[in-house]
Amino acid sequence: MKQFFLTLSIFLYGQCSIAQVQQMQLLGHWRDSSIVGSKAYDNAFNEAWGIAVNGHEYAIIGSTSGTHLIDITDPGAPFERMLIPGAFNGEGVIHRDYDDYKCHLYAVCDEGNSTLQIIDFSQLPDTARVVYDSREFMTRVHNIYIDIPKGRLYTCAESGSTGFFALGLYDISNPGKPTFIGHYNRFGDITASHVHDAFVRNDTAYLNCGPDGFAIVDFSDPQNPNAIFTARPNEYPFAGYNHSGWLTPDGKTYVMADENHGLPLKIYDLTNIEEAKVVSVLYPGRDCSIAIPHNPLVSCRYAYVSYYYDGLQVYDISDPAKPVLTHYYPTSALPNQKSYKGSWGNYPYLPSGNIVVADMQNGLFIIKGIEDACNKVYNCTTVDVGAVFRSDQIQLQPNPATDAIHVRYTGPEHLISYRIFSTTGMPCMEGTLQSGITGHISIERLPAGIYHLRAGAASKPIASVSFVKL
Repeated sequence: MKQFFLTLSIFLYGQCSIAQVQQMQLLGHWRDSSIVGSKAYDNAFNEAWGIAVNGHEYAIIGSTSGTHLIDITDPGAPFERMLIPGAFNGEGVIHRDYDDYKCHLYAVCDEGNSTLQIIDFSQLPDTARVVYDSREFMTRVHNIYIDIPKGRLYTCAESGSTGFFALGLYDISNPGKPTFIGHYNRFGDITASHVHDAFVRNDTAYLNCGPDGFAIVDFSDPQNPNAIFTARPNEYPFAGYNHSGWLTPDGKTYVMADENHGLPLKIYDLTNIEEAKVVSVLYPGRDCSIAIPHNPLVSCRYAYVSYYYDGLQVYDISDPAKPVLTHYYPTSALPNQKSYKGSWGNYPYLPSGNIVVADMQNGLFIIKGIEDACNKVYNCTTVDVGAVFRSDQIQLQPNPATDAIHVRYTGPEHLISYRIFSTTGMPCMEGTLQSGITGHISIERLPAGIYHLRAGAASKPIASVSFVKL
């Protein structure tokens, strides 16, 4: 049964912050002043993303020109490694969006006669190659999200030769050759004019349907998706244009933005997902009556929110019912004129912990992080984490395991290192093993799934062992 929260909104925890919050440390800045701004908002720049490959970190920032790959391995000296021109570019461009899967970057644009671009970046720092640039399925798309465990691409507000659709779904298990699965406009009792943005994990999609509300939908059967929960604009507090949101690593909390001047962010408690409820709201550090929330992302205990004129705002959401604004970084000095300028997007998942922030007028900021990312999105590795080397020097038990695994190495090297990877290539844990001694490795915090333990001495691979966490 749905619950009606609007009349209870006065009791929600949240207020315009008057406490002192900490300004974060700027490590580096990049901007190409030759790039033309858009006619609409004078934004030369738009979305931010990040990737890590072959020992380098890169910030991705969109512009009216295309997609910029900025090497930020040394954050104090960022430089443009490559510019990949968009199929449509110039002052008519406002939006670009990005996601990555198996060393491929997916890029879309929501203006003009554009394309879906797929860029193989596995050979960086030498080169990145456009392996797919086509209008086969779509021309304009507002946002995208990739469900990495399932190898599926979700396209939001998709236009193409066959028409306009609120949501599209594609199989990208072969990263450079997408195949069509379905188009969708209805989610339970919501018929969406469009889906503005989405977050998806293991077939469960959190859909931000703009003026039509919010839906959580199970796509495990893509021919018959099942709405788990919906909330139309009169069914949750401080409702407006339902813009975007992000899920915590444990899947129990969802941070959601309605992109309207003066409306706070909302925190949903998903302990019982079918009865999801807003338990608190988040305000920025200033301009609360006119500030515009945009693009929240979550890693570990913090929510990172690009807040237009108010820059990057960071909230401690470890207690979802009592969130606290703790950090900020001002990317823009423009006065809030109730338009759309300033901080557009951010990416807090790089291995270094550094945060990438894109400002619409001022370009790329590299900010020193405040935590180690635990909800990493990047998944590129040129190492075959599933490869098994012929060796009897390492044993692992039990398998499957619940709380811990016991690993014994019996080779000639006194000490070797190990790393544990997910099936998508994401590093999860690392440590050392001593010859002849059984190492006890706690895996209690790992989500259930299949993992690979890869061990080696110096550059010499010794073994890669797969195990199941229950």
